[in-house]
Amino acid sequence: MRKIFSKWIDRYFSDEEALFLFLLLAGGLLVILFLGQPLAPVIASVILAFLMQGVVDWLQRRGAAHLLAVSAVFVLFIGFVSAFLVFVVPIVWQQMVNLFNEAPRMVSEVQNLLLILPERYPELISETQIRQIISAAATELSRLGQWVLTFSLNSITSIITLLIYLILVPILVFFFLKDGRKLITGWTAFLPEKRQMMTRVWHEMDVQIANYVRGKSIEILIVGGVSYITFVLFGLNYAALLALLVGFSVVIPYIGATLATLPVFLIGLFQWGWGNDLMYLMIAYAVIQALDGNVLVPLLFSEAVNLHPVSIIVAVLIFGSLWGFWGIFFAIPLATLVKAIVNAWPRVAEELDTPAE
Repeated sequence: MRKIFSKWIDRYFSDEEALFLFLLLAGGLLVILFLGQPLAPVIASVILAFLMQGVVDWLQRRGAAHLLAVSAVFVLFIGFVSAFLVFVVPIVWQQMVNLFNEAPRMVSEVQNLLLILPERYPELISETQIRQIISAAATELSRLGQWVLTFSLNSITSIITLLIYLILVPILVFFFLKDGRKLITGWTAFLPEKRQMMTRVWHEMDVQIANYVRGKSIEILIVGGVSYITFVLFGLNYAALLALLVGFSVVIPYIGATLATLPVFLIGLFQWGWGNDLMYLMIAYAVIQALDGNVLVPLLFSEAVNLHPVSIIVAVLIFGSLWGFWGIFFAIPLATLVKAIVNAWPRVAEELDTPAE
């Protein structure tokens, strides 16, 4: 057993580049796990700067000076964030408050509806089972109320944190856009001179991550915007809140659309009941999801991510449990990174084992 393990170590970790890459990945993982919270503004700024770097490069290719291109993109970024905070956030917050205030009425209607089921279908469900379901739902709502109360008590801390982000993140984004290449050059100076495998992995991941992150961000904006317009045209309550939920649901492949369907259906059901309005709403929602999956996604993601659906779901579960929303958002690029490293690692080892001619 010791001989087999030693042979495996020699094959995959005898090369200094492979060993350095392993230590680099392990160190990065430890930094994120233990310092992720204090470094969250820096990580968020790097992500935002990466998203906007493509626009800066596009302006430079059209003849704009680097500082002018960075300034123009930064002004657009500040304008977008300001518009979101001024117009979208207040509407969504007000609709969340209204929904929470209407929750007792909705729960009462659900109870009345559920209590009818044992009378109509006594062979399928009993009144005792219905009472147990109602009791469990009441317990969950009580916990939700406690969470909202705790959140309101901690609102001062949350506001201070938000203010720090609103000041610090834009400053960091500007400097990452302005001096990003200099910073990368400085960091790569500490890497080994021989870094063929790192270069191979980086080139494979650069296109994949850029395509995925930018494409997914555009998809969120388009799907959320079209959903909001559709809900407003139908006169659906909580249109902004539901549109925001539908927009962010595209982050979770295969699962997000299904999860977002339930609140859209329930709000429509409570507002109109069973009828044509609800049917037309769900048809329109199904059309949006179909166009997203069959038209928008192929257009945005020109570089296909060659991952099996099972691998994608497993990646979402693992990285989502580790890093929450950002883990879910970057699950596919991270899974692609793991695959790129696994594919590159044996080839380098085999080349090292091949005798020179």
